[in-house]
Amino acid sequence: MANPRRTSYINPNQLPISEPFPQFQSQTPHTAATILNSLKIFLKKPHAFPFLLSIFLLLTWISLRFQRRDSNPYLRQSSYSMDDKNGGFLKDSNANVVKFSSFSSLVMKDKRGWLIDPVSLAMDAGVPGGAASCASLHVGEIRPRGMRGNHRHHTCNETFVIWGAKTVFRLENKAVEKGYSEVTIGADEVAVAVSPSGTAHALLNIDAIRSTYLIGCQDSVLNYNASTSDFNVWKDV
Repeated sequence: MANPRRTSYINPNQLPISEPFPQFQSQTPHTAATILNSLKIFLKKPHAFPFLLSIFLLLTWISLRFQRRDSNPYLRQSSYSMDDKNGGFLKDSNANVVKFSSFSSLVMKDKRGWLIDPVSLAMDAGVPGGAASCASLHVGEIRPRGMRGNHRHHTCNETFVIWGAKTVFRLENKAVEKGYSEVTIGADEVAVAVSPSGTAHALLNIDAIRSTYLIGCQDSVLNYNASTSDFNVWKDV
């Protein structure tokens, strides 16, 4: 006699345990091979040449940009920093100089010309050691190939504004190999330079035609006849 048929009840809330479906298995090796084959086919086509040429030109441009940066002494020196958010300026921390181009928003410029407050501008740019106030002022000109300064004052801090011609500002700095740092200021730039008390400085006009103009702000009244200043510090200027 045949066994009676058993009726089984399957709980709909109980899911059967089974092996994962093949379509959900990782396809990474197959996908990578497909991409590689597609790339090979693409490179064999004539229109792949402009694409490769574009990549080559882009890599060449990037390489030249890095080479230009490395060959530029202003960008290679770690003491230099740029600030774009304030309209653009170049600061050399070793020479205590901040240079502003004509488009800088820190230089108030309109059709009449430019106007700055050198004391507050040096402070805003983070150049330390300048005059906090002007107890005395010197306004002057340096004709082409001329020089001013080449001295140090032991009783005052000085802040300078320099413009008009290609000029070198030299500042004594025992932390660097030569014992001083130099910055070249372009004829179309405005520079604010700081010489702390006891630090020698010199300004050299290296322009063949134009005159350099400067304003010197000192936080104490200078007495050039006293023994508080050293003159002719450098013999090569």
